[in-house]
Amino acid sequence: MKKIAVIVPCYNEEAVIVESYKRTRQALSSLPDAVEIIYINDGSRDNTKALLDEIAEKDKAVKIIHFSRNFGHQPAVTAGINNCDADLAIIIDADMQDPPELIPDILHLQEREKANVIYCVRKSRDGESVFKRLSAKLFYRMMNSMSEVQFPVDTGDFRLIDRKVMDEFNRLKEHGKYIRGLISWVGFKQIPFYYRRESRLAGETKYPFKKMLKLAATALLYFSKKPLSMAMSLGFVAVIVGIVLAIWFTLGKIYGFSNAETGWTSIILTVIFFGGVQLITVGVLGQYIGVLFDEIKARPDYIIEETRNLTING
Repeated sequence: MKKIAVIVPCYNEEAVIVESYKRTRQALSSLPDAVEIIYINDGSRDNTKALLDEIAEKDKAVKIIHFSRNFGHQPAVTAGINNCDADLAIIIDADMQDPPELIPDILHLQEREKANVIYCVRKSRDGESVFKRLSAKLFYRMMNSMSEVQFPVDTGDFRLIDRKVMDEFNRLKEHGKYIRGLISWVGFKQIPFYYRRESRLAGETKYPFKKMLKLAATALLYFSKKPLSMAMSLGFVAVIVGIVLAIWFTLGKIYGFSNAETGWTSIILTVIFFGGVQLITVGVLGQYIGVLFDEIKARPDYIIEETRNLTING
């Protein structure tokens, strides 16, 4: 008999958390294995904490981790993996856009294929704007073109991982975690599971455009050094342009086909161009230095205030 855990990060989910628990519990009820649900309350400011405590009081198979404040979705998932002792874990959000009823099918696929990871691929995305769908497609394709690691397209954190992958994940010490990227980086046998993503049952998205940009920046900075190469290439282009302009103005002065004294427009444009190149290069370097700064501080990904039905690992 295997032990199955469902890891559910939560932030201000009072409108859906009870229904999410009922549907997840119902989906797990048909399984012959030992099951548990690990909810990570990511510093919710609504009634999520109280509702989770009530659920844990009635169901001892429900484990609760309460953060001391809001640390973010990726640290919440990290805490779930760090404190999971199951053979298999399914990561799923509480909003039920990823239907918990698919869990038995995912487990069946894992058993049949003997896979270490089942990553869930969205065939369609109900309730999402055209802009979000297009930007997501563009992001994954851009990352695959720039990263040394190939990421599955049109996926999120909804996936199954086995004990081997969890153990390897727990060895990774970087703090700016892009979890779906790290799981791809770990390797082993990874199989897709195709499904239709549903509309959010209630409440509002916890990943507005600003947070999506931050997640994309984390993925880019931690999995690709190409921005540094691009900045250097841009610097070379600027140097070549400068040399060409210098030759042009020199020859123009000698042969009289260019009047450099009255060419204030070209001077201004050249200054703007070189200034822009310098700012871009310094900005890219600054982003990578910021990543190093965060890593050197070595602060924990999260702080746990209290738990229910769970003994913290470590």
